Amino acid sequence: MRILDENRGRLARRAQQLRLNARTVADGLRQGAFRSVSRGQGIDFSGVREYLIGDNVRSIDWNVTARMGKPFVKQYEEDRELHVLFVLDRSASMLTGSAGRARLAAASEAAAVLLFAAEQDACAVGAVFFDGAIQWACAPKAGRAQVMALFSRLDRLVGGGVRGSALASALNGAGTLLKRRSLVFVLSDFRADGWLQPLARLSCKHDVVALHVTDPCDTELPAVGTVPFMDGETGERRMLPTSSASFRRAWFEDNRQRTDFWQGECLRHGAYPLALSTADDAVQVLSRFFSQRSR
Repeated sequence: MRILDENRGRLARRAQQLRLNARTVADGLRQGAFRSVSRGQGIDFSGVREYLIGDNVRSIDWNVTARMGKPFVKQYEEDRELHVLFVLDRSASMLTGSAGRARLAAASEAAAVLLFAAEQDACAVGAVFFDGAIQWACAPKAGRAQVMALFSRLDRLVGGGVRGSALASALNGAGTLLKRRSLVFVLSDFRADGWLQPLARLSCKHDVVALHVTDPCDTELPAVGTVPFMDGETGERRMLPTSSASFRRAWFEDNRQRTDFWQGECLRHGAYPLALSTADDAVQVLSRFFSQRSR
């Protein structure tokens, strides 16, 4: 069922509560046992000082040494900033859901919690938003201005402007944006083709959490007779017999197979699979996930 969520600004009205809830997620993000969280992977030049006995001669700055007439060595500081990137699916299928809540609303709320958690950990944050094409992309940057810019875009529950899903292109684009090892959250229903190889390539260089956004109707349909269904990505329409026990069993089995495939491929390619239902509390799901990772 397609949900036309006209309640824009919903996240903005809940911003303070989301910030408070993000505290527990921030602790988990810090201790989540991801390779990217092992900070200090990069080093930045910070200046020079006089050479001391025991210093590595390879660190001597010969230009400064020649200018000053005595040896000086280069000094570096560890880059302790964690980079986090969100890849958010806004394709037409993400506008579907039950009980008045769309998958996109659930995904946006989860992304907002993660965004505020990253802010509390002083992370650099960026995003790629897509539907049938890339809507908007920004490389990770640090600072409150960047956090609020991303939050403002998250609060615009719009999508499905271009038919289809550009998930593969978004994953490839994420790899292009990132210049150092990062933590990537992919929030999608994964109803797309061609995403396996881009996901595998991204997971080789970065820590990737594949957050599968689901809905209770994926597994169980209400028995309301023969009703019209439309594929939001292709526009295809069919009449489906929801009261048929055999059809409902087939519906359940098809979803089970697709879910098993998604989870198996994520694990095989090095991504961390995480399921989030529109009926779930995002903070509880994320906190539990990070807690399990830290153990």
